[in-house]
Amino acid sequence: MSRAPENGPDHWSRRWIVAAAVLLILIASGLALVDLLGGSKTAWVALLATVPALAATVGGPRTVLCGGLFAGVLGVALGLHHHVPGRFLGMTLAALAIITAACGLTSALRGRRERVLAAVRSVAEAAQHALLQPVPSTVGPFQVAVRYSAAAAEARIGGDLYALVSTPYGVRLIVGDVRGKGLPAVGTAALVVGVFREAAHDEPDLLDVVARIERSLARNLGPDDFVTAVVAGYPRTGELEVVNCGHAPPLLVRDSAVVPVEPDRPAPPLGLRGLSGETPDLHVLPFADGDQLLLYTDGVTEARNHDREFYPLAEGLARHTCDEPADTVTALHGELLHHVGGHLHDDAALMLLRKPVPAEAPVPAPTAPQEAGHVGTCFS
Repeated sequence: MSRAPENGPDHWSRRWIVAAAVLLILIASGLALVDLLGGSKTAWVALLATVPALAATVGGPRTVLCGGLFAGVLGVALGLHHHVPGRFLGMTLAALAIITAACGLTSALRGRRERVLAAVRSVAEAAQHALLQPVPSTVGPFQVAVRYSAAAAEARIGGDLYALVSTPYGVRLIVGDVRGKGLPAVGTAALVVGVFREAAHDEPDLLDVVARIERSLARNLGPDDFVTAVVAGYPRTGELEVVNCGHAPPLLVRDSAVVPVEPDRPAPPLGLRGLSGETPDLHVLPFADGDQLLLYTDGVTEARNHDREFYPLAEGLARHTCDEPADTVTALHGELLHHVGGHLHDDAALMLLRKPVPAEAPVPAPTAPQEAGHVGTCFS
């Protein structure tokens, strides 16, 4: 993820801070002028404290200090104009100095928290790149598009996971959802993705990939923790293998129709096989040129609007399907945010695969007519 240039948003935010500080000083000057023209002798005292207080809301300690100095100069000028006793003027300036110091400290602490938050964000971005690596637009024979949104405020990652790798056994992928939220869910997601990436390259059989993830989770998860997931692979042309472990069924788009890919035999989520004893089933799905497959998490289908209605993902996919997966996923994500009013209450992941149609063979250009005096050679 590229960083903003120095003259980008940060530069503009600094300019707005300076403009806001100048505006506050002008407002204080205007109020003082009204007090000066009105002939009041004490109303200006309360106005002085507003300058450093308001400066603390928009700037750093230096802005607060400048605001306090300006208020002090303004207070001396108004005190001399109104012939305020020196003792009263001294007490006013002392109170102003205390207020300025307090506001400066508050501004400094706020700046420190902002720097800490910026550092945490950078660490979160690094963790996101390590856990949820960016997926290129083309992987093997597929066009691919991914969109991920974490529900937690200021978060980049959550309990949903995805990975797509090209292996000696074809393209393999996983989309899953960890039970729970917060850092424990992120740790479990990292564990699943790490095991999947290793097993996807080592195991010829897709069911063995799932079995390795299951064994790893059995050693590391608590008794009430589990992960729902869909693991898929493309071992040979025209066939897609799908293993569904308690996850929402993927949606197949074929000939403008959207069909859920239901497992032949329901299987428990990853991490719970030891309790049920059931093993997942390998579903072989014909996947021809032009077909598309959408994998997602329940943060998409369980998103509700103000009327408590779920987002109709299949209908949205039918409306927005096109030959560019990135455009389709972007339209779905935008419609999803509009459905919930702009903020998701759960992590949401979308991954769309499309098997492109081979380009038609170019039609040969017509042969130019022979010039006079030349004889063409024919071969029978």
